[in-house]
Order: sequence, then C-alpha cells, then structure tokens
Amino acid sequence: MEIYKSNSQGHSEELKKINAKYNTISLLRLLSILLFLASLFYYIKTGDLVFVTLAAVLFSGFLILMRIHSKLSFQKKIKNALVKINDNEIAYLERKSIPFENGAEFIDFHHPYAYDLDIFGEHSLFQNLNRTATFIGKKTLAKQLLTLLSNDEIISNQLAVKELKEKLDWRQEFLAFAKVGQDNESLYKTLLQWRVFNSKPLSKGAVFISYLFPVLFLGVFLGYLLTSNIVFLSYLSFLFVCNLMILGFFTKRIKMEIAQADNINVIISQYSLLVQKIENEAFQSEKLIALQQKLNFQNRKASIHLAQLAELFSRMDTIGNFVTAILFNGTFLFNLHVLKALLDWKKEHATVLEEWLEVIGEFEMLNSLANFSYNNPDFVYPVLNSDYKIDFSNLSHPLLNPKTRVGNEVQFYPQSFMILTGSNMSGKSTFLRSLGINMVLTGTGAPVCATKANVHPLPVLVSMRLSDSLSDSESYFFAEIKRLKQIMDELETNPAFVLLDEILRGTNSDDKRNGTIEVIKKVIVKKAIGAIATHDIEVCLTTNEYPDILTNKCFEVEISNNELHFDYQLRDGICKNKSATFLMKKMGVI
Repeated sequence: MEIYKSNSQGHSEELKKINAKYNTISLLRLLSILLFLASLFYYIKTGDLVFVTLAAVLFSGFLILMRIHSKLSFQKKIKNALVKINDNEIAYLERKSIPFENGAEFIDFHHPYAYDLDIFGEHSLFQNLNRTATFIGKKTLAKQLLTLLSNDEIISNQLAVKELKEKLDWRQEFLAFAKVGQDNESLYKTLLQWRVFNSKPLSKGAVFISYLFPVLFLGVFLGYLLTSNIVFLSYLSFLFVCNLMILGFFTKRIKMEIAQADNINVIISQYSLLVQKIENEAFQSEKLIALQQKLNFQNRKASIHLAQLAELFSRMDTIGNFVTAILFNGTFLFNLHVLKALLDWKKEHATVLEEWLEVIGEFEMLNSLANFSYNNPDFVYPVLNSDYKIDFSNLSHPLLNPKTRVGNEVQFYPQSFMILTGSNMSGKSTFLRSLGINMVLTGTGAPVCATKANVHPLPVLVSMRLSDSLSDSESYFFAEIKRLKQIMDELETNPAFVLLDEILRGTNSDDKRNGTIEVIKKVIVKKAIGAIATHDIEVCLTTNEYPDILTNKCFEVEISNNELHFDYQLRDGICKNKSATFLMKKMGVI
C-alpha cells in the first residue's frame, strides 16, 4: 500500500506544477491574441508595416501557445487519472470501498458457475480484479473468467502476469491512457461496424473528377492573381458551384460512412496511444512478445495506422460545419478526398483492426491479473499437472479480509470426492466457494489464495445458489434439477470439478437423502472431482461403499460459555456438534 501512497503524492505534486504551467500558458495565450488584435488595429489606423510584422509574430506565438496548451491539457488528464488510480488502490486495500466496475452486465444464470460463485456483480471476483477502462478490456476479462485455458496457455498467462506484476508504473500509465479516452461499448461497436460496412471504392471517374476540378480551380485562381483579369472571378465562381454540386452527389455516402461516429476520432486516437505504449515497451515473456508482434503491419506500427484513421475521422467532421464545409469543398472537394482516404484505409486494414483492439483487451486483462498478484504477494501460482490431482495448502477465499481469513489443507487424492458436513455458519459454503474461485483463477493463469498449489485444471461445475426463473414459470426446485442435469451432461464428455451445496432442498427428507446419494454415486462414476455439502449424516455413510473415492470432511462448532465458537478448520470425519437448537434457545425462538 505504501507504494500507492507514494505514487499518489508524487503525481499530485507533478499535477500542481502542470496546473501552474497550464494557467500561465492560458494567460499568455489570451495576451497574445489581444496584442495581435491591437497590432492589427494600429496597422489599419497608421499603415505602419511594423504593426503588421508584430501581428504576424504574435499570431505565430498564439499558435505555438495553443499547441503547448493542448499538450499540458492532456498531461493534466493523465496525471489526474494516475492520482485517481492510486487513490482507488489505497481505498481498496484499506477495504473502504471497491471503486471498480462490477461487470453486472455479464451475469449469466445459466453458466455452470458464474452466478453461484459470484463472478460478476457487487463484491464479485470480477469487481475485485477489474482494472480495465476500455470496453474490449472489460469484455476480455469477463470472457477469461468464464473460460478454462489449456495447461500450456495457463503457463503462458502465468509468465505474462508475473512479468507485468513488476511493471507497476507501466501498468498504471497504460490504465491512465485508457481512462482518459472514455471508451464505451457504443463507440467500440460503431468502429467495428464501420470496419465491416460494405463500402465500395470510388469509381475511377469519381477519382478523376475529384482531382480535375480542384486543379482547374487552382489554375483559374493563379490566372487571376497573375493577370487581375476579372473574368477569371466568374470562372472561379462557376467552378466553386460545380465543386459543391459534385460533393452533393457524394454527401449521402459520406454521411453513411461516418454515421453515429461522433467523436470516434478521439477514441481511435486513444487506441493509438495505448498501442504505442505496448509497442515501445520491452517484454520478455513469450505471450507478451507474441501480442506485441501482432501490432506490426505493412512494416509499420499499428499505432501509426490508427493515428492516421483518427486524423481521417477528425477531418471528416468538417462536413458538419457549414462554413468550413462550403469553403473547403467548394475549392478542393476536401471531404471527397477524405472519403477516398477512409475507403482506402478500410480496404487495407479492415482485417487487422479488430485484432489490434483485441491486443489492447488482452493487455488490460493481463494487467488486471498482474495487479491482483501485486496486491497479494503471498498468493502462489499453481503448479500444473495432468494426473487429476488437486492439492492446496492453506487454501482460503481470495476476497476475504486477509487479517481474518482462515486457510485449510485440501487434497483430492487418493480420494477424489469429499462429503462435507457442518452446522450452519460453520463455513461450508465459504469453503466450497473458496475451492471454486481458486479453480477458476487457476484456469486463467492468475495466482491463487494458498501457500502451495498443485492442480489439474478442470472445468468447474457448480450447484450452490440458483434463482427462481419466474419468467419461465420455474420453481427453485425445478431450476436445481435442470442445473444437475446440466452437470451430468457435461460430465458425459469431460471430467470436471464439481461443487454441490445442499442439493434437493425442495423435497422431503427421505427423497432428498436418497436423491443426494444417487447424485453422488453418479458423479463419481463419471470421474468427477470435487465436494458436496450436506446436513444429512446418513449421506456420509456412502463413503463405506466407496472408500477409495469418497472421504468425509467436516467443520465443527464449539459451545463455550454459552456462546458459539467457529474456527473454520477443516477436519476429517463427520460433524458431531449441532448449533441450530442451541441458537434458537438462546434467542428465545424455542
């Protein structure tokens, strides 16, 4: 946390200096334009050429000050973003707030584990991990949390995350650049739609006309300057109107080409800066180098191509300004030439544009995992195996307070499936979620909340917390049956890591017990690894039939000095103590 406090203070001090320069330049800019106007006034009044020269110098100074002002304005935005980034990390680590987007739009009740394990939503895994600021970054992170990578891909991600973990300043600058762009889903989709929009190139005749009439206009204009013959003015007027008429034939097509693309040049410019940050950094890991190499196209960097596209969209915006559009198009058919350049750019780059944006998304996703690793230096990267062995030392839930969370030793071999018992509030559900979340993190290449981990990455299938689907007239019980069917179907094709918490709650005790036992028998036949939590002690007797596969584990509660005490320690065997009757008596329920 100290590094974040130091960074915040350092960036705040630099921001003050930039603000001072910014205010000074603003004042000088105002003075230069006022003195410029005064010089013109005195030239008109006196005819003295000194004032014309002074006016030219002042106007040139004004233009220079404008560029400096624009540069300082951008620096202000970046420094403000960097201060905010570090302040957010401080607030997060102090557990005051989670000031990051929660990804609620990605909640999928039908996904095998997304809803049950709180992958998205308030206080979710996504919200705790998320350090993205572009739509593609957020989308890539969400997709990664729902996808199991192959062992080779996991190792590749681990190496990339480890490298980025040490590049704190680079990661924060990258995030700051992304934040000032104010990217959103609408702009991202508009750009991709433009990429695939069926735009035929201009005909050879249109291209010829686009050059012919501006050349004619320029030639007639030079003729007037050289001869001062007023006849040339009538020709100029005629050509000016002709140019506007020619543009009129292409106005509809121009508007279709830039439809809903307001300010898109700003976002593309930010994409260019993000890509440039990637291009200019030296990486060592294989994955990061491979992503970086995707940004080379036609012997030029992708950032240059994107900067060109941003400039073309910026130029095309002039068609919305009546005065500028009339002047520029009446003389040089400006927007027609920009249209041609846009179509040419699309023809050459359409196939790689989305890939460039995906590289940005990949880096934002990896930066998020790297930040998670940086904030949790005691977490470990799992050693991977292909022997269906899963072993965690001091396993806990990564989102719990590190000062109070309790770790447990967990081993899924030689027995591969656990029947878990314990009273209410003893920690069963939290333990199951700890298993699920850490298996999900393993599948992304992120570190896990343990001191040691040896894992065979597997698909995660969970039935812990289902919601009634009222729109489909489904009861909780039927939704649970459907989820169990989904789990069984998945196990038909691939082994998986299965977590079940108090299944079949919507039926009588005998039916529930028998159904639970049959579910256990079926999942172990299908080679599932995992755990099931239950309150029914008779279910635990199933281990007698399958001692090589099933094992009983429990969480106990102690009653001491008329109080319940939970130690959240996983033990061998079946739970003996019960807390419900005691608690109801203590609270006067019974």
